[in-house]
Amino acid sequence: MKKLKTRLFMAFVLILILPVLLISTLVFGLSKYQMYALSKTLGLEVTYDNLSDNANLVSNLTTSYVDSLADQIKTDKTKVLDPEYLDELNRELKEKYSALVLRVDGEIRYSGLEDDLFHNSIDKIVEELPQYKGVEDDKHNGIYLGDKIRVLVKQIDFVTAEQHPASLFIVTSSTALVPHIRTVLIELLLAAIIVLALTSMCLLVWIYNSIKVPLTQLKEATNKIKNGNLDFTVEGCDVEEINDLCEDFEDMRRRLKATTEEKMNFDRESKALISNISHDLKTPITAVKGYVEGIMDGVADTPEKMDRYIRTIYTKANDMDRLINELTFYSKIDTNRIPYTFSKVCVVDYFNDCVEELGMELEERGMVLEYDNRVAPDVVIIADVEQLKRVINNIISNSIKYMDKTPGKIKIRLKDVGDFIQVEIEDNGKGIEAKNVPYIFERFYRTDASRNSAKGGSGIGLSIVKKILDDHGGKVWATSVEGEGTTIYFVIRKYQEVPLYE
Repeated sequence: MKKLKTRLFMAFVLILILPVLLISTLVFGLSKYQMYALSKTLGLEVTYDNLSDNANLVSNLTTSYVDSLADQIKTDKTKVLDPEYLDELNRELKEKYSALVLRVDGEIRYSGLEDDLFHNSIDKIVEELPQYKGVEDDKHNGIYLGDKIRVLVKQIDFVTAEQHPASLFIVTSSTALVPHIRTVLIELLLAAIIVLALTSMCLLVWIYNSIKVPLTQLKEATNKIKNGNLDFTVEGCDVEEINDLCEDFEDMRRRLKATTEEKMNFDRESKALISNISHDLKTPITAVKGYVEGIMDGVADTPEKMDRYIRTIYTKANDMDRLINELTFYSKIDTNRIPYTFSKVCVVDYFNDCVEELGMELEERGMVLEYDNRVAPDVVIIADVEQLKRVINNIISNSIKYMDKTPGKIKIRLKDVGDFIQVEIEDNGKGIEAKNVPYIFERFYRTDASRNSAKGGSGIGLSIVKKILDDHGGKVWATSVEGEGTTIYFVIRKYQEVPLYE
C-alpha cells in the first residue's frame, strides 16, 4: 500500500512539472518552424508581430505586384489589356490568395475571381469595387470590403490608348491567412495534448505495472478479434476486478463468434437467393423481350400468332411476379415478420374450395386433379387461411414444375390421424433421388443442379412451406421414388374445446 502511495505522489509531482517543461520546449521549437514554413510559403518574412496584424500581412502579399503593374502601365499600358498576360499574372496571384479584375469604361473586361477562394461572393465583390479615381493618384491604398465579403482591394487607375478610363484591381481574401494561423494554433494545441497524453500514459503504465499481463492478454484478444480471429480463449487472472473484465470479454467473444457465424450463413444464403432469383428472372425477361421484338418486327402477322405471343408474354410476366413475391416473402421470414392472422378453419370446407380452384387451373394445363377426403365435416383447425393456401400452392407449383408425364396427375388426400389432420399431395412427376429427399425443405436447396431454365425456381418455395407449418405447430416431410413421383405430407393439430369443470 505504501508503494502505491509513493507512486501516486511521484506521479502527481511529475504530472505537474514534466508536461510544463515538455510543452514549453515543444511550443517554442514548433512555433519557430511554423514561422519559417509560413514565410517560405508566402514569400515574405513572417514574425510574431506581423502575424498578429493580419491586415498588414495580407496587404504585403501583393505589394510587389501592385508596383510591377504600375510600372508596366507606364511602360506599355496595352499589355495590361492582354487577356493572356492577365491570365498568367492571375495564376501567380492565386498563390497569394488574390485575383485580378480589369474594368474599362465601367465594364468588367477581365475577372480572375473564383468561387472557391472568395466563398461564392464574386458578384457582390464586383458591385462593391471602388469607382475610377483618376490617373493623378494612379496607385491607391488598399480598401477593405467588410461585411460578408471580407476582401482587401488595391486599385490602379489609368487611361487606355483610346482614352477610356480603366482600373486594375488586385482583390485579396482577408481571411486567406486564417487557415495558416489556425493550423499553427491547432498544431500547438495538438502538441500540448500529445505531451499530456504521453505523460499520462507513461505514468499509468508505471503505476499499473502489476496488472500488465492481463491487460496485454486483453490487447492481444482485441487484435485477434479485429483481424477476424475468434477461435481463442481469454484466461482469467488473480486480480478480482481484472478477472471480471476478462470473463466479460470472453462472454463477448463467444457471442460475437456466434453472431459472426450466423451472419456468414445468412450472407451465403442471401447470395444463393440473389443468384437463383437473378438467373430465373433472366429467362422470362429474355423470352418477353424476344416475343415483344417479334411483335415489333411484324413476325406475329396473324391474330393467332399475336394471341399466342401475348399469352406467352403474360405467362412469363406471371413467372416473374411469382419470383418477386417469393423474394418479398423470404425477407419477412428472415426477420420473423410473417403477417399471420389465425382463425378457426373448417378443414373440409376449406379444402373443398381449394380443390375447386386448383382443379380449374390444372385443367387448363392439361393435368388431372384427384381429391380424397377422409376427414369428418366438423373437424376444425386453427390456421391462417392465406398462409395455408400459400403452403398448398407452393407444393402444387413444385409438382407442376417437375412434371414430366402426360397427363400429369396430382392427388390430394385428407386423413384424420388422432389429434392431427394429415394432408398428402402426391404427383406422378420425375421424382427425387433418395439422397436429396432429406434436404428439399432447406432454403436454397435445388435438386436440379444444372439449373435448367425450364425448371427454374428460387430454391425457397418448400422452405417457406416448412416455416409456415412450423409456425402453425405442424410438421412436413416427403417421400419419393425416382421416375414415379413424389408425395409431400404435412400435419396440423386439430382444434379441440377444453371443458372447464367447477
